[in-house]
Amino acid sequence: MPDDVLAPSNAAGPVCGSAAPRALGEPLFVCRELSFSYLGRFPALEKVSLEVLLGERLALLGANGCGKSTLLKVLDGLLFPTSGTVDAFGSPLTEDNLEDEQYSRAFRSRVGFVFQNSDAQVFSSTVEEEVAFGCLQLGLGPAEAGDRVADVLGMLGITKLAGRSPFQLSGGEKKRVAIASVLVMNPEVLLFDEPTAGLDPRTQQWLAELLVELNRAGKTVVLATHDLDLVGDVARRCVVLGEDHGVVASGPPAGVLADRALMLGANLVR
Repeated sequence: MPDDVLAPSNAAGPVCGSAAPRALGEPLFVCRELSFSYLGRFPALEKVSLEVLLGERLALLGANGCGKSTLLKVLDGLLFPTSGTVDAFGSPLTEDNLEDEQYSRAFRSRVGFVFQNSDAQVFSSTVEEEVAFGCLQLGLGPAEAGDRVADVLGMLGITKLAGRSPFQLSGGEKKRVAIASVLVMNPEVLLFDEPTAGLDPRTQQWLAELLVELNRAGKTVVLATHDLDLVGDVARRCVVLGEDHGVVASGPPAGVLADRALMLGANLVR
């Protein structure tokens, strides 16, 4: 397992919270009364309050349309609250702050997002160029970027794909490339949107094992899913979003998944 890819990073610096070592269980993200509406009139999140803790494996669980993906995009600074607040690494995560180049570079080095649809994430001519893109944008030199790319391609078992076009790959291969393009930047926090969607059973199992391994290596893992098997295999805590776009439950997976009334109410079981 390459240490330079999987070791916890302190590269962000004080402009995006303290770079000092933090204790397991310390909040990395804090959302307070967070609401978001598309076009100002289509609610996606309603007064969501939650914390994402250092070192945890957190599953955002809910039916399609409940706001899981929107919440991940807010945590990644792609969307901003209609009302309420979100802090990241001890600093407000706002549009104004992310327009500051130093803050933005610090934040982007700490948080990686793997989209549900890999085609929305890959765009380069070759897999090698795709995986190198992010760390080159963060200012790494070509030699260091090349070493990181080689390490992460080897770790994910896709070295043989380096010269291929991402658009000629299978769904499972594209998913591995999308994950590689995030891991190569060595983020502290990994956000996954419906990570097993469209994958065959063998690739789903590989991905579940990878998420656990990444967490054991020091990464904080947050996944949005309605795949109850994945939650049972991977998560240590669940936050359930209801169809009214608010948090309806939070707790260990065993207790949450065993609450049939809760699961029925959240439209997660029949």
